[in-house]
Amino acid sequence: MTKIIFKILLVFLLGVFGGVWAQVYLLPYLASRPFFEEIDLIKNLGEREMTINPIQRITVQENTALIEAITKVEKTVIGVKTKTNAEEILEGSGLVLTSDGLVVTLANLVPQGSDFYFYANGQWLSFQILKRDIKNNLALIKLSGENLGTSGFADLEKTKIGERVFLLNMEFEESTSTNKLLITPNMSVNEGIISFITADQIKTNIYEVNAAGSPLFNIAGDIIGLNAVDQLGRVSIIPISVIREFAGL
Repeated sequence: MTKIIFKILLVFLLGVFGGVWAQVYLLPYLASRPFFEEIDLIKNLGEREMTINPIQRITVQENTALIEAITKVEKTVIGVKTKTNAEEILEGSGLVLTSDGLVVTLANLVPQGSDFYFYANGQWLSFQILKRDIKNNLALIKLSGENLGTSGFADLEKTKIGERVFLLNMEFEESTSTNKLLITPNMSVNEGIISFITADQIKTNIYEVNAAGSPLFNIAGDIIGLNAVDQLGRVSIIPISVIREFAGL
């Protein structure tokens, strides 16, 4: 009786082992042979249905994003040059608000009683000073140009500390030209991050001596504000919310 049970158990184990061996080794081997490639039964038995979740790798190049943003907004920046009654030359930048020539710059760049020159859209344009806000250091000007470049306004409630930003400003180089006031300016860029922000005040980690009146943008190309610079090159920002209220936009 014991021998019979032992034989039955041995046959059972051999059968189990044989089945596992055939499924794991024999059938996949046969399914890979040319003779069996057209036999659906063998092929299906030798294959395992598998679902693979693809891994998609997306590399965001920050320099490319910055270049694209600069290209998008560079035509919104104007050059401002002023000759005061005291023969002092003031240089800075400003921002196009509307395509029909409404622009804003710093009030201390365009003091009353001075000679003003505004560079936009590749040319020096005639102008009209509309108003000044000495408290907020803003001046609103209407240029004669049309179809000027514009950009969207940033949502300051969504602007966060650490957000990447950049400023664009017009730089005027020294020249031996007979008319030094009308030297074509060049575009300059500086970048950093938002280091402090409240409803009334924005600061960055950017230091730029020649950035008076230059617009500050986020990496999407939306306008955050206008830059004022102290004698140490520390940049403070007049928020776009203040500028829009001043301009009635």
